Amino acid sequence: MNKISVILITKNEARNIYECLQSVSWADEIIVVDSGSSDDTLSIAKQFTDKVFFNEWKGFAEQKSYAMHKARNNWVLSIDADERVTENLKDEILNSDLDEFDGYRIKRDNYFLGKLIRGCGWGNDYQLRLFKKSKTRLTDRLVHEGFEVEGRVGQLKHSMLHFSYRNFSDAFTKINHYSTLEAIEKQNRKNVNAFTIVITPVIAFLQHFFIRKGFIDGIYGLFVSIMHAITKLQVQLKIWELKNQKRNN
Repeated sequence: MNKISVILITKNEARNIYECLQSVSWADEIIVVDSGSSDDTLSIAKQFTDKVFFNEWKGFAEQKSYAMHKARNNWVLSIDADERVTENLKDEILNSDLDEFDGYRIKRDNYFLGKLIRGCGWGNDYQLRLFKKSKTRLTDRLVHEGFEVEGRVGQLKHSMLHFSYRNFSDAFTKINHYSTLEAIEKQNRKNVNAFTIVITPVIAFLQHFFIRKGFIDGIYGLFVSIMHAITKLQVQLKIWELKNQKRNN
């Protein structure tokens, strides 16, 4: 069986972390890196591993890189607290000849308000999550950070589950956070004006609901497409705000 180190970064994930860690309890090693939880995240994590570390928050990429370098095995599986590894995926990871490639993309089955979403581009969501530590580094981005592998990258057959948005309150909180990071990242290369503020969210909605076939998920696909449009609207508004602050300073 392959020796796997699982890495997970956390902050106030008490609602999610038990089921997440339970789904990877088969791993040879679990590394949890926390940035200052004030709920029961740490006490729950310690039920599954004694390798729970604190690292001051410096961004997603920095946090995951810190976790990766704590792993003692060369094969590392990166998972988020709102994700779950299925039995089929576990068996594939443990029993396959992984050395054919240096990293593997894993499909995510994405759920919105408890509903599996097939459209909106969510039905074809592959993430590079299993990789050789010796061949991997983090991309230096504020949002949508990812792993880059030097070498061949394959794809596993089985999926992990992703419960990103359990309710609208959760969705709006995450949208506000990620849109801020995206605005900061793009402020110096994006021009924002009245036209782009109006048209960008409209295009985003049409793209998700029609081109990416959000309509096949009915009312849930409509919700996802609207949330995507709201995200892009917030990014536009926040870029405008950042540029305006610079002009006035």
